[in-house]
Parts: sequence; C-alpha cells; structure tokens
Amino acid sequence: MNKRGVLLVISGPSGVGKGTIINKLFDMDDNLYFSVSATTRQPRQGEINGVHYTFKSIEEFEHDIETGEMLEHAQFSGNYYGTPRSAVEKKLSQGKDVVLDIEIQGARNVKRLMPEAVLVYILPPSIDELKKRLNGRHTETEESVSRRLHTAYSELHEAPELYDYFIVNDVVENAATKIEEILDCKRCGKAAMQEIIKQILEEAENLA
Repeated sequence: MNKRGVLLVISGPSGVGKGTIINKLFDMDDNLYFSVSATTRQPRQGEINGVHYTFKSIEEFEHDIETGEMLEHAQFSGNYYGTPRSAVEKKLSQGKDVVLDIEIQGARNVKRLMPEAVLVYILPPSIDELKKRLNGRHTETEESVSRRLHTAYSELHEAPELYDYFIVNDVVENAATKIEEILDCKRCGKAAMQEIIKQILEEAENLA
C-alpha cells in the first residue's frame, strides 16, 4: 500500500543556490523524484531527452496546454517551458516525493491546480550577498545582474502571500536539512495519515 507522495515546489531568485540545495537534498533522501521540465527549445550539446528536458515541438506543447497536461508553463525567449502533469501524478501515486524547481508564476499555477503542494521559497542572506553570487558566476553582465536583482525584489513582495515556508540559504547543508524536516512533517501529517486510514478501512470492508 503506497502512501501518496508530497509535491514540493522550490523557488527563489536567480543566484540564490536552488540547484545546489536540491542536489544536496537528493543526496540526503532517496525517495525524491525531480520533475523533468518540457520545452520547445532545441537541445544543447550534451543534453539528453527525458533527462535534462523533455523536448517537444510547439504543436505538441500547445496541445498539452489545451488538454491540461501542463501543470504550469511559461514562455521565455520565444520558447515554451512547463511541467508535464502526468509524470508528476504518476510518481506521487507511487509514493515518491516530487520536487519542482520553478518560478513564482509557475508555483502559483501549481498551487491553484494542486492545493496540497508544499511551496518553499529560498532566500539569500541579503541582497548584497545575492549580488555577490550573481557576479561570482562570471557569466552575467552588469545589466543582467541589475535585471535579476530587480526581479528578485519584485518576487519578494509577492512571495509571502503564496509560499508556505521560507528558508535562508546561508549554508547549503543547513538549508537542505530544513527542507528535509518539512518533508518529514508532511509525510507524517494529518492529511497523509487520513489517506492511510481511509485505505485500511476500505481494505477491511472488502474483507468483511
């Protein structure tokens, strides 16, 4: 008897270290599944279909939007990006906890369609530290850094209304541990236990 998994949404401003935290989280927990996003952009060198992204044509993606297959989606630079719903539902039904790394608008759509989702927003220790991390990439122009900081500032006004938890990424291991503690609470929470009790009662009725 599989208990339904937890849908975990992780968001945060560019440069805050979401990817590093998620990698550490997967090192700590073998019951996690990372949702592979779908996109209409062309694969880059070394990218594998179904591993880095699920690559689709524009027609396929728009069909998935129309049929409700996309849990959330957005357009960037003329390409679609989104989260296929069927893969998420399949893993959750198998008892896997599914991790989504998505932006705030996508998180809003996920929460609307799947209210049971747990939304976590990663905060930098400070805006100055976030700026240092963005500059430390050595891939960002001054204009790009300024734009990303402006986006982060805007998100921080929206996030308190939407997200369930906020975690400061000062030390990666600490941030990952806090998310794992949130998952543990949700796995043993009232809603999860009610589902198990319901299944046990149904089995008992079938045996009667």
